[in-house]
Amino acid sequence: MRLLSLIALYGACLPALAAAQGAVVTTPQVRAELVAHAPQGVGAGKPLSLALRIQHQPHWHTYWKNPGDSGLPTLMEWQLPAGVSAGEIQWPTPKKLPLGPLVNYGYEGMLVLPVSVTVPAGFQGDSLAVKLRAEWLVCKDVCIPESGEFDLAVPVNAATAAHAADFAAAREAAPVALPGVQGRAEVQGSSLVLKLSGLPTAWQGREIAFFPETAGVIQNAAKPAARWNGADWTAEVPLDPQRSASPESMPAVFTVPGEIAGAQLSLLVTGAWPAVSAPAPLAPDALPVVTDTPPIGLPLAIAFALVGGLLLNLMPCVFPVLSLKVLGFAGHAHDRRALLAGGLAYTVGVVLSFVALAGLLLALRAGGEQLGWGFQLQSPVVVAGLAALFTLIGLNLAGLFEVGSLLPDRLATAQMRHPLLDSGLTGVLAVAIAAPCTAPFMGASLGFAVTLPAAQALTVFAALGLGMALPYLAASAFPAVARALPRPGAWMATFKTLMAFPMFATVVWLVWVLGQQVGIDGATALLGSLVVLSFAAWALGAPSHTRRVRGVLGGLAVVLLGLSLAWVGPALRAEPPAGAGASQPGSAWQSWSAERVAEGVAAGRPVFVDFTAAWCVTCQYNKRTTLADAAVVADFSAKNVLLLRADWTRRDAAITAELTRLGRSGVPVYAVYAPGAAGPKLLSEILTVDEVRGAFAAP
Repeated sequence: MRLLSLIALYGACLPALAAAQGAVVTTPQVRAELVAHAPQGVGAGKPLSLALRIQHQPHWHTYWKNPGDSGLPTLMEWQLPAGVSAGEIQWPTPKKLPLGPLVNYGYEGMLVLPVSVTVPAGFQGDSLAVKLRAEWLVCKDVCIPESGEFDLAVPVNAATAAHAADFAAAREAAPVALPGVQGRAEVQGSSLVLKLSGLPTAWQGREIAFFPETAGVIQNAAKPAARWNGADWTAEVPLDPQRSASPESMPAVFTVPGEIAGAQLSLLVTGAWPAVSAPAPLAPDALPVVTDTPPIGLPLAIAFALVGGLLLNLMPCVFPVLSLKVLGFAGHAHDRRALLAGGLAYTVGVVLSFVALAGLLLALRAGGEQLGWGFQLQSPVVVAGLAALFTLIGLNLAGLFEVGSLLPDRLATAQMRHPLLDSGLTGVLAVAIAAPCTAPFMGASLGFAVTLPAAQALTVFAALGLGMALPYLAASAFPAVARALPRPGAWMATFKTLMAFPMFATVVWLVWVLGQQVGIDGATALLGSLVVLSFAAWALGAPSHTRRVRGVLGGLAVVLLGLSLAWVGPALRAEPPAGAGASQPGSAWQSWSAERVAEGVAAGRPVFVDFTAAWCVTCQYNKRTTLADAAVVADFSAKNVLLLRADWTRRDAAITAELTRLGRSGVPVYAVYAPGAAGPKLLSEILTVDEVRGAFAAP
């Protein structure tokens, strides 16, 4: 009951997106501040400006008045004393922000959005009370709508100039009119021809970027076909096939590389606009996901990771490693000091392994790799390596060989002197096999973690590791647990052999995963190599062998191992078999694509997407239980649900990008797309029949 109460308490504390009062609002993505500039104090005719100052975290951005292919402009609503009025936002010159095949217009780094304020004659008071409600959309891999309510009191009889440099920088970045420059635009077929004349010498012959203030007219990602004729510039820009506006004039900003401020021009448009096509449905990956759900925040992400780590011990993929830990507990049940030391070593191994794996993931993502949690098992080489490791562990537990016989005397002696190393490595092994699993609460916390700065992200992953190790650390610290275990005796030999079978079951699973990745030939090659590896372990490590017998058999084993590696190596590099991960003939499920989702929603069909992988045991459990339930299958059929399966067994950049948009970094993920809904609805990692049926129930 304490755990459930804790979860309920955290759920009740979810914030409603930065609504703090004051001059500053801070989120994990931005620091927003209301600032003022009144160098002569406040009064009629005196210069007064207010601004929203936004400092973006690295790689995050907000948008210009025309956001481009996606996004939303920042909005500001002022509450000022009677008679005081605020002008329009003085937008700085934007930059182009490519996003795959799209181009957006916006800002990174430091952004200042100033407005001019007019104060009436006879204004009374010691200060000018300013209230602002601002809304902005901040994006990186995902988009988060944020808002803030700001209060500021500007002194009337004193100068306010602490942020003079910010306002000066905003003035320098604002587009300006260039004297003598004229422009016009002409619609010619499916293109808009831009013509500028009288451009200054510093601009001539250079590449010019075009930022229209009117959205939905041109293909923002298209590069204009431009040419120069002295001081005159002509460019042809393709029109958007789904054009939503046909303006008679187009205010726009033009820039050249290296210039802080652009040129502001209003172009008179001539020519006949082509007919506007009916808008085609956008593919789900054409726009970043915008969700009204607030980000969970770092403290709650850490709490969810801790709880998710605890629940990770209940996932089937972790059971084989738990058997090793139980065996260790039995061996030291009545040696409290050894038991506690082993628990601490195991905890250190788990936490450090999670942090190291997360650090590698974040580094690869920062380098442009499309990866998510569990990425290591997308590699056939890693899967084969784990299968070999678990085979050796199982054979050792079954008594086929002794590790000490395989190691040099120095290493074998060191292993006996440092038994804590075994506990620490057990923690490493637990992470290696448990990492692909996603337990409840993990999805949201890990999806949020990969958007954070590295130090904060690694803190979340460390909490996940601590949660996973916590039951064993607690059990090793409390004598009552040890007293409940039977005393060491002959039964332990039988128990040790029994623990070999979960290891062999894990090998079966890993071979099946490899078969999904590289086909039956690759799985057969791995099985053959495991047979050879078993022979080598017996030949070199069986305690009954004499030195001479071990030498003869060991030489044969080395030759066979070399041949098996030559066989299995090319098989692990094979392409996935044709149709792997695809829907089977006669199956209601189809292979996922963003286009299929869009087509289904446009046709008025609800869409259910199963993001899965062969190496995800939770995914396979849900597939064979809830998703195969007769009532669920009947509901899918009765409601004409389009069933799509996104198979992430091998690396797939499109699926990784979609998971990132959904705020997740691993599988399983279950998304429901309903016609007319603002966005997809995500279900829990452990599906229930009632939850799935309820997702398609009439509102």
